[in-house]
Amino acid sequence: MDRRAVHQEMERTRRSFHKLLDAASESDLGRASAGTRWNNRQLLFHMLLGYLIIRALLRLVRTFDRLPDAASRGYARLLNASTVPFDAVNFAGSWLGGTLMPRSWMLTLFDRTIAALHRRLDGENDLELARGMHYPTRWDPFFHDYMTLADVYRFPAQHFDFHRAQLTLPLD
Repeated sequence: MDRRAVHQEMERTRRSFHKLLDAASESDLGRASAGTRWNNRQLLFHMLLGYLIIRALLRLVRTFDRLPDAASRGYARLLNASTVPFDAVNFAGSWLGGTLMPRSWMLTLFDRTIAALHRRLDGENDLELARGMHYPTRWDPFFHDYMTLADVYRFPAQHFDFHRAQLTLPLD
C-alpha cells in the first residue's frame, strides 16, 4: 500500500470539501443534486459520512480478521440481506445531517476526521493493513467481496469522488 498516496487522497478530498462548501451559496446548497434524492448540502454531508464510518469499518476488519472466514462471510450475507433498511437509514441520516448541521460544523468535522485518519494510518504496520474481511457488496459500489484494511482506507476517497460528480454546485 502506498501510504503517501492515501494521505494525499485524504488531503485532496479535504481541500475539495472546503472549496465546495466555501464557494456555495445557500441556494446552491439547497439545489437538487444529480442522480440522488438529496440536495447538494445533504449530499455533501453524505460525502463526509463516507469518512466518518471508516473508524467503525476499521474496527470491524480487526475483529472479523481474528475469526474464521465463515464469520465475516456470514456477516456480509446478513448485511446484504438488510440492504433495503440500510438504504432507508442511509438516506434519512444524510438528509437529516445535511439539513441540520451548519456548514462550519461539517468543515470542522471533516478536518478532525481526516486528521484522525492520518494519525491512524501512520500507526498501521504492513501486517495490520493486510488484515481483511468480507463486505456487503450490495451496500456500496466500492465495497468488494473481500476488503483489507488498506482497501478500507482507500474507500472514502472513491466514495467522495463518485458523489462529487453528482453535485450541482458551481465548478471549482
